[in-house]
Amino acid sequence: MTENIDPQAEHPHNNNHPEDKTNNIASGNNYSAPDHIKDMNNRIDVLREHLTSQILGQDLMIDLIVAAVLADGHVLLEGVPGVAKTLTAKLFAKSIAAEYGRVQFTPDLMPSDILGTSVFDPSEGTFEFKKGPVFTNILLIDEINRSPAKTQSALFEVMEERQVTIDGKTYVFQPPFTVIATQNPIEQEGTYRLPEAQLDRFLFKINVDYPTKDDEIKILELHAEEHNTAIQTSDLENPIFSIKELQSFRQIVKSVRAGEDVRGYIAGIAIGTREHKSVYLGISPRASVYLMNASKAWAALKGRDFVTPDDVREMAFPVLSHRMILTPEKEMDGVLVEEILQELLDKTEVPR
Repeated sequence: MTENIDPQAEHPHNNNHPEDKTNNIASGNNYSAPDHIKDMNNRIDVLREHLTSQILGQDLMIDLIVAAVLADGHVLLEGVPGVAKTLTAKLFAKSIAAEYGRVQFTPDLMPSDILGTSVFDPSEGTFEFKKGPVFTNILLIDEINRSPAKTQSALFEVMEERQVTIDGKTYVFQPPFTVIATQNPIEQEGTYRLPEAQLDRFLFKINVDYPTKDDEIKILELHAEEHNTAIQTSDLENPIFSIKELQSFRQIVKSVRAGEDVRGYIAGIAIGTREHKSVYLGISPRASVYLMNASKAWAALKGRDFVTPDDVREMAFPVLSHRMILTPEKEMDGVLVEEILQELLDKTEVPR
């Protein structure tokens, strides 16, 4: 996956690639990607082709999910029902031979329903811990904003530390562990605003838009085929690569260099969000780390073993927009976070 995806060419959350897909990796500098980066991208390309053959019109969403998993981060998908959010998570999990779990959040869901609970065994006279659905590799949380704060808080330790503490005992998850959560931005009845601490644990928030007309026609054609269901079912049983390979890819991403100038650029953006007069709550140091990690993954997917300021700019919107809160005055005026973030990016000095 070596195409150049420039979110600045379109709305940062548009899920269709810009028409110009010119590869700029080696443009003008004869740069050649290291072999381990090339090998990883060859494998990732197979995964991406598999997913885009089933999930039409959501290429950018797929690319960002791939980047998030490589960066060991969680993803929040926001979009109306029926735009393939759930199917994407399921296909992705099966494509990497990972365990897949799904939880439908509801107002009456309790923390024990997702974490697990201790059950008394009368034959042994002891309590045995029964693991909940969070003990998996890819966890899909459908309509995450439908459960109240008590259940939301149960996810804090799960998402940040990849572990669960029950009755004083800690149960550590086996990697990989990624949460892909969905929420509907339109229907607000019976929903709860996600706590800021919860939002801050998501690497990306991706706005999933409707497909284009051409893509929608292709979707109709695909579903008009009688054997469509059989194709999807059989594909789910053929993993593209293993969890062990995924872990090796993550090590490759970690090794991507983010130089001193890039780190300074990220810090400048972070400080800008905290000092901007239109921003009530700027981004945290954790968000800065996430932005660097996401930029490393994006650079690797472009075939480079170093991060550029362009990588940081492209990742800024999905990483930072859900973490910033504007002042009440700006919100009342209808100003968007993305507008302020774009202004900050334009003002922050770019290293040369």
